[in-house]
Amino acid sequence: MFVDSHCHLEMESFDDDLEEVIAKSVDEGLEYILTVGTEESYFGKVRNLVERYPFIYGAIGIHPHNAKDFDDRVEKVIRDAASHPRIVGYGEVGLDFFKNHSPRDVQKKVFVRQLVLAHELGLPIIVHSRDARQETLDILRSEYPGGYGVIHCYSYDLAAAKEFLDMGFYISIPGTVTYKTAAGLREVVRYIPEDRLMAETDAPFLSPVPHRGKRNVPYYVKITIETVARERRKDTQALAAVMRDNFVRLFLKNPRKDRS
Repeated sequence: MFVDSHCHLEMESFDDDLEEVIAKSVDEGLEYILTVGTEESYFGKVRNLVERYPFIYGAIGIHPHNAKDFDDRVEKVIRDAASHPRIVGYGEVGLDFFKNHSPRDVQKKVFVRQLVLAHELGLPIIVHSRDARQETLDILRSEYPGGYGVIHCYSYDLAAAKEFLDMGFYISIPGTVTYKTAAGLREVVRYIPEDRLMAETDAPFLSPVPHRGKRNVPYYVKITIETVARERRKDTQALAAVMRDNFVRLFLKNPRKDRS
C-alpha cells in the first residue's frame, strides 16, 4: 500500500534498468507511483510509462529551471498532453532561486502562467520551491486561491508549512527527513495534519539514509514513510494507508477532470 507520490522514472538515470526498478517497486509493495515530466523532452516518455504500467500515473509541466523555454508552442504541447486520462497532475512548477537556471523574473511570470493553465485543465499543481519561500507564498496566495495541489519535496520551516496548509495544500516529505541535519523538517512532519501528508522519493535525487549519495529509487519511499511514522508515533503500515488515501483523493479522484 506504499505510494511514491513524486519521482522521475522518465529521466536518463533509469534508462538502463527501468524494468528492474519498476519490478522491484512492485515486489516492495508500492501500489502507486507518480512520475513527473519536468520538460518537454520527457513528456513522451511519461506517456509511454503510464500506458505501459497500470499503477504508474503521470504529471507534466515546465520546471523553474526551464522556465526560459516556456512559450505559446510549449503551452499547446502541454494542453494536448494533459488530455491523456492518466496525466493526473500539473508540475512540477514553481521557483528555484538556488540555482537560477532561468532568470528570477522569468520564473515568476512562467509560474503564474502555469498556475492559470493548471486551473484551466482541472489538474492539481505540484509546486517546486527552493530558496524562494516568500515569493512562492505570495504568488500562490494572490494567483492561485484554493490551494489545489501539493508542495513537493518540502524544505521550509514550520511557519511556512502552516501558511501552505492554511491555503489548502498537501505537503510531501522527501528522503531528506532521514538526514541528521533535518530536525526542522521532522518538526514539520510531526505537525502536518494526517489528511494533508504525503511522501515521495524525488528519485533519482535525494536518496534517504542509508543510501544517501547514491541513485534514489521509488521503493526507498518506504524508508521515508518509516521515518515519518516514527516521528509521529504511528504504525508504518497504518500511516502508509493514510498517505495512499491522500494521494488517491488529490490525484485519482479529481472531480475537476473527467477520468471516464
